[in-house]
Amino acid sequence: MLTLIGLAIIVVIVALLLTERVSPVISMVLVPLVGALVAGFSPAEINAFYRHGISSVVQVVTMFIFAILFFGVMNDVGLFDPVIRAMVRITRGNVIAVAVGTVLISAVAQLDGAGASTFLLVVPPLLPLYRRLKMSPYLLFLLLAASAGVVNMLPWGGPVGRVATVLEMDAVVLWRALIPVQAIGLVMLLAMAVFLGLREQRRIRAMAQGDGNGDGGANNAAQTALAASHVAAAAPTPVDGLAAALQPHGATELAIQEAAERAADEARAQLLRPRLRWVNALVFLLTLAVLVMGLFPPGYTFMIALCVALVINYPQPKMQIERINAHAGGAIMMASIILAAGTFLGILKESGMLNSIALALVDVLPAVLLPYLHLVIGAIGIPLELVLSTDAYYFALFPVVEQITSQAGVAPTSAGYAMIIGSIVGTFVSPFSPALWMGLGLAKLSMGQHIRYSFFWIWGLSLSLLAATCLLGII
Repeated sequence: MLTLIGLAIIVVIVALLLTERVSPVISMVLVPLVGALVAGFSPAEINAFYRHGISSVVQVVTMFIFAILFFGVMNDVGLFDPVIRAMVRITRGNVIAVAVGTVLISAVAQLDGAGASTFLLVVPPLLPLYRRLKMSPYLLFLLLAASAGVVNMLPWGGPVGRVATVLEMDAVVLWRALIPVQAIGLVMLLAMAVFLGLREQRRIRAMAQGDGNGDGGANNAAQTALAASHVAAAAPTPVDGLAAALQPHGATELAIQEAAERAADEARAQLLRPRLRWVNALVFLLTLAVLVMGLFPPGYTFMIALCVALVINYPQPKMQIERINAHAGGAIMMASIILAAGTFLGILKESGMLNSIALALVDVLPAVLLPYLHLVIGAIGIPLELVLSTDAYYFALFPVVEQITSQAGVAPTSAGYAMIIGSIVGTFVSPFSPALWMGLGLAKLSMGQHIRYSFFWIWGLSLSLLAATCLLGII
């Protein structure tokens, strides 16, 4: 009975997460509650399950909230902007250098662990450069997605925090073994960028030889951009009135969009603190050092770092509250999902359902497969990204795999590493990623075309990284 009810809970939650009928929080709170009641557990027992589940994730939730707020403030003050601008300037005009620079820029932009901000930082400055050089914009998204996936192994990035939640351990402790994996992944990415850059260079040359009208198209594009800039400059109005003000001048949709972007840039410029750049860099590096050395718990570390950053950059209380409110949405969303997952896992673990499911699957699966199940799931992690959301993968599938492999003598962390490395590079090739949809929308590109262009390159990188991790003995 426990096995059937546990499986039903997992299947229903996965189905709800896949179909997006309800939010992850609702599915992971209400479905396990109904399952526990059907299984005959009393309110007092369910209360105990809840307390155990919540207590196991409090530290992770605290870290996520204050990490997202801290890195949001670091983005506000423009800490990473000079690095990104320098890389764009250095790579300008060379296809191979642009491909390599895309990897480096994306890696820097993803340090805050937030996919949305990565696309916002990388796509607008690099997309015009790709189009000017006639490079495929889908190459930009392939390199951006792979780079952000590798860097996203950070403890505040999401997947590591989710696995740490399931294993009831410190996310930073779990991450330390992944540092060399991230380094190897970036080296592999740079090599892949060089190869793809060479291939893209050959494609552009072949296209240029077969098309004699490229200069005319470029001139038309330049004239359109110039006209748009003249119209936008002649109408210094608020963002809400840009469309109405620009249309009488015969402005194109491109001109309206560019003018709106300029207005947004002006608003962001008020938050920048260029004179405090080195002070902010010192705060950032000290925060990372404290995290790596483990002097304070991660949540407390980011709590202190956030307070220091706010006092230095925005000494007025009103501005401090505004900056917290500006990034509170993302922090609360992630915290609510982790807390809901804690209650879900608390019920499954403490009720005995998870263990019962694992024992039943052990009886069904071939004995020779059990010690390698985490590797099998890791190897197909990228295809699973197309059918499972991140929450379904880590909160529904991983606990079952971890229970089965642990009974075969596999360390829980090894199962976690295999499933992280197997899927994380494909985070931004999945249709379940809102940040990816936003990025593709910025560039007016197709999700289907992005998946077709990037899927096998991403999967090959994931398998290579998984193999390298096994050779290092981390798995």
